[in-house]
Amino acid sequence: MKKLFAVLGYPIGHSMSPIMLNDVLSYYEIDAHYHPFKVSPEELEIAIRGLKAIGISGFNVTIPHKSAIIPFLDSVDDLALSIGAVNTVVNDNGKLVGYNTDGYGFIKGLEPYISSFSDKKVLVIGAGGAARAIYFTMAKMKPLALDITNRTVIKATELIKACPFESNSRALSLDEAEVQLNEYDVVIQTTMIGMYPNVLETPISLKKLNNQALVCDIVYNPLETQFLKEARKKGATVQNGVEMFVYQGALAFEKWTGIFPDVKRMRENVLRQLEA
Repeated sequence: MKKLFAVLGYPIGHSMSPIMLNDVLSYYEIDAHYHPFKVSPEELEIAIRGLKAIGISGFNVTIPHKSAIIPFLDSVDDLALSIGAVNTVVNDNGKLVGYNTDGYGFIKGLEPYISSFSDKKVLVIGAGGAARAIYFTMAKMKPLALDITNRTVIKATELIKACPFESNSRALSLDEAEVQLNEYDVVIQTTMIGMYPNVLETPISLKKLNNQALVCDIVYNPLETQFLKEARKKGATVQNGVEMFVYQGALAFEKWTGIFPDVKRMRENVLRQLEA
């Protein structure tokens, strides 16, 4: 019997996951289909009950349902529960189990550049949902320092306090972060600043950026934000949001099938969609 996988969101038409994941399902000759479902917040609970009733094998969850879905699942992984967001659900013998692969997906994307964070100072820009997933997961890696800068410093402070994993962290204003920027080995931009159509915006000045730093931006439209352009001009290594998107999908695929897929193939698929 053909298996069903899905992604739930509202809206959902923009999602690149169906083409990316249907391609790897076919590549590994798995008799399954991955389908996008447009589910409004008001219909989320009944949608989950329906998917469970028909025996769906697994599904992804995207905006605006990542937190709202938690009460409707049978169990939730500890990390996802601490983050307060689920992006991947596995049907485990009739029980729907929630996970969050966003943070680990981001960190997997850094493996070509960083083998250990124990001697790295990391700055996270932003204190929203993406920052929370990345910060909590990164805290488990025990970097030398893991600071957060945000326009509203109290939100950065609250995020640090909410993290269940011990870390050497400070909450900084944007001005403070700009002054101390040369201290950091890794700078992670987690906000939507610089996303199309506001492509000339940047979250902070990179005047004092360490030219040996790795600078990441989770935005992938455009592929190179103004923030990354400025970092590259300073000599830094840069990475856009495609890697995080591809690896979070790869980790979800692994949870559903037991196969860690060909990420090069997935990356090329995503880049073709973005270019189109």
